[in-house]
Amino acid sequence: MPCENLTTSEKDGCVRIRKTKEWPANRDAVSLPTFFKKQCESGGDHKALFVKRDGTWKSWTFTQYYETVMTAAKAFIALGLEPHNAVCVYGFNSPEWFFSDIAAICAGGKATGLYPTNSADANKFIINDCECNILVVEDEKSLEKMWSVRNELSSVKKIVIYDGKKTHDEVMTWDELMELGKSQSDDALKERLANIAINQCCTLVYTSGTTGNPKGVMLSHDNVYWTTMLAADWIQMREGQEVMVSYLPLSHIAGNLCDIWATIASKSTIYFADKMALKGTLVDTLKEARPTIFLGVPRVWEKIMEGMLAKGKDIKGLKKKISVECKKAGLDFHLNGKSSVMYKFGQKVVYKKVREALGFDRTVSFFVGAAPISVDCLKYFLSLDMVIHDLYGMSETTGPHSISYYNARKLGSVGKILPGCKNRLADQDDKGEGEICMWGRHVMMGYLHREDKTSEDIDEEGWMHSGDLGKMDTEGYLSVTGRKKELIITAGGENVAPVPIEDNIKRELPCISNVILIGDQKKFLSAFLTFKVVMDDDCPTSNLAPSAVDWCQSLGRNDAKTVEDILTKPDAKIMAAIQSGIDKANKHAVSNAARVQRWTILPSDVSIPGGELGPTLKLKRFFFNKKYNDTIEKFYE
Repeated sequence: MPCENLTTSEKDGCVRIRKTKEWPANRDAVSLPTFFKKQCESGGDHKALFVKRDGTWKSWTFTQYYETVMTAAKAFIALGLEPHNAVCVYGFNSPEWFFSDIAAICAGGKATGLYPTNSADANKFIINDCECNILVVEDEKSLEKMWSVRNELSSVKKIVIYDGKKTHDEVMTWDELMELGKSQSDDALKERLANIAINQCCTLVYTSGTTGNPKGVMLSHDNVYWTTMLAADWIQMREGQEVMVSYLPLSHIAGNLCDIWATIASKSTIYFADKMALKGTLVDTLKEARPTIFLGVPRVWEKIMEGMLAKGKDIKGLKKKISVECKKAGLDFHLNGKSSVMYKFGQKVVYKKVREALGFDRTVSFFVGAAPISVDCLKYFLSLDMVIHDLYGMSETTGPHSISYYNARKLGSVGKILPGCKNRLADQDDKGEGEICMWGRHVMMGYLHREDKTSEDIDEEGWMHSGDLGKMDTEGYLSVTGRKKELIITAGGENVAPVPIEDNIKRELPCISNVILIGDQKKFLSAFLTFKVVMDDDCPTSNLAPSAVDWCQSLGRNDAKTVEDILTKPDAKIMAAIQSGIDKANKHAVSNAARVQRWTILPSDVSIPGGELGPTLKLKRFFFNKKYNDTIEKFYE
């Protein structure tokens, strides 16, 4: 559609496509239905999707993939999906999630994901905000959760359940949806496809609000297509050869772009993990799928590392010595470029066995994103000859803005800015640190129904202001150093970035899971600490994780098995060791104001169910401060 403005907050609004003369910013614009059809036609009988049902892997070829999506699109129109309104999907990753997402777009609507961990009220807000006509849910549990607010979902015309039995007459099963679609002519769908504009919204990604309701990030066909092709080219995805595992939330831009669209771009194969993936079954799926590309959020990599360290304790004698030496050699090679006999031996024996045990024996690319990862975790995997590439971006930039890769990698950075994207650091200080601002065809259209927030985050020239602080070195590597909106301003007027201080404390205290810095408008900094504990269904238990138990035992406290053991019977050695770790971290402080003077241990770790963490495991700092306000005030009495 003809358009000159760069932003909009209207559901049927359009924006100017930000084409420039240079490649790849001048790539031809393509709608997602055209892109999907072309890729499926050329993909033909190549396997696109695998999911395990009743112990057996069921698959779809690209031809079957396309046919199923078109059938679902016709059914959605028949059920009353209006142009520019939404289809919301609520459940864990599955082929039906993919089908519903793409079908909504092909039918002229908006694909909108709901986080599996969302409450009914959180979903209600999103469903009403995006004017959802069709709600697709996974099973009876998710159905009943949404049925409790059914009368408050003003725009929903039909609920479809894809992996369970319907418990209400108004609900439709997936098989019934397919039958309805097959009974429809192609006319209505053809009309919808003919009226799709590449510069209008096709996907909504809701960001988790830290101080209010989530905002709907409006992504156009061009946003998704252009960014997908850019990322696939940058990491050199091989056509028809890549295999990936889908387990990250598809309602988040990382999972959506990587699992759905990047695999379509490269005509690759996706295996779906089961819903217990992050509770221990992911490795089982990895061993069966043997992915060639793997993306994990920091917590996933940390869990893998913790599991391997726990198993490593059982290795004794000569095997232990060889393992230690090979890890040293691996780290030396990747940090200093020094090859050695032990490194070559490790490649043939140790590293190879580790990869096979994890299902990574044919993985060529490892990635981490969505939240900051510690350098120590990256180094651990480097010691095992596994290079994890960090990437940076936002929902508002359709995912990636910079990506580390083999030809552009530096430890501690998030890589170089992707070609065709522009970056600048606003309001730089004397150390070169400033707010990361982004411009390009990956920048969102705006926030749905929120012109105020759209103009707040995107300036008149079209620059997206991230709220993240960063630095750029002389070689063009970007490092994210903190959050502008999370800066702590002490009573003395000093600006303190909390993340580096929190990371320093965790580095000194391997028993600690999370550190939350406090001190805004206060005389000094304080910190809340949480011990590493065993998780149960995303909820922290009081049982100490093996690494925390080992740490306590190293101090002579052999009976400490739970957090209560530590808090109800305080041990002078443990408290002194924590203070010592904080003292060491304080030595890295940039000023006296950046030193932690008081601390306390929380009886429970932060979590998504507790409300302190968002869906991508980022700390919701404002929520945390509100929740623990009384305790915070006691620090300063």
